[in-house]
Amino acid sequence: MAECDVCGKHIDMPYECRRCGGDFCAEHRLPENHSCPGLNEWNDPEGVFESDMDNKQTGRAGSGLFDSLSSGGGLLSYFDGNVSYLFLGIMVVVFAFQYMIYPLLGFEAVFSDVWRASFVLTAEHPEYVWTWLTSVFSHGGFTHLFGNGIALFFFGPIVERYIGSKRFTALFLASGVLAGLGQIALGLAVGDFTGVLGASGAIMAIMALLTVLNPDIKVLLFFFIPMPIWGLTLGYALISVFGAFGTFGGGIAHMAHLLGLVVGFVYGKRIEDEVSLPNQFQFGGGGGGGMGGMGGGGGGRRRF
Repeated sequence: MAECDVCGKHIDMPYECRRCGGDFCAEHRLPENHSCPGLNEWNDPEGVFESDMDNKQTGRAGSGLFDSLSSGGGLLSYFDGNVSYLFLGIMVVVFAFQYMIYPLLGFEAVFSDVWRASFVLTAEHPEYVWTWLTSVFSHGGFTHLFGNGIALFFFGPIVERYIGSKRFTALFLASGVLAGLGQIALGLAVGDFTGVLGASGAIMAIMALLTVLNPDIKVLLFFFIPMPIWGLTLGYALISVFGAFGTFGGGIAHMAHLLGLVVGFVYGKRIEDEVSLPNQFQFGGGGGGGMGGMGGGGGGRRRF
């Protein structure tokens, strides 16, 4: 039997810290909980490396609503570490509502006012605040959904694994909403009152984040063309810049793409000292609509 070096509690099986060599109870076993000198070597004074699994095993509850819901037994605990797939599932469900359930209810798909008010963020009605979010999970067709979905399937889990489910959720939703609002703001400025829908703003943010953290990650464009992720991201950035200012690409929400890239880049620079990623990662981009919805729009809306 040993004693915890912090609280003096008698414990049969103490946790030995590999950094300082001390013996600790479950409550004080994490370096940040016993003021381990090794924290200075890790440059991690705020406990960035503390895992959700540690919280569940030691029974320590988080301080926020998300932490309480995602702790062991919480409502969101089943999705902890799988938010990427949850969002992908939501995209599929929303797609079914767009093109199957709504038509069965008598609303003409794509063109009806009710359909647009449900799924499309428009410059005419930016006060429809629910569309700020629903438009992120809505898509302009199967190819559009497939392109964004396959990008989320490959990129999302690895980003979530390294920044955590909570920060991944915030990044995805914030970048998606900001991208959509930025696109309709541009529309208002130039007198273009089309709408916007799609998850590409969030996907671009994920790409930019990975590019900042590890620009040499290898990806497979169209499943067979190897290239570093920085090249793929740069290509999308150039297309978005030229497209946003009317050079080409009508029907595509280039400004939304560009804003997503900016959000991901800024956030990546903010956390790049905290996160390390693997050197190799294989990704196959979709053709046709491609990642980011690089296909033509229609029905008075823009895909992104």
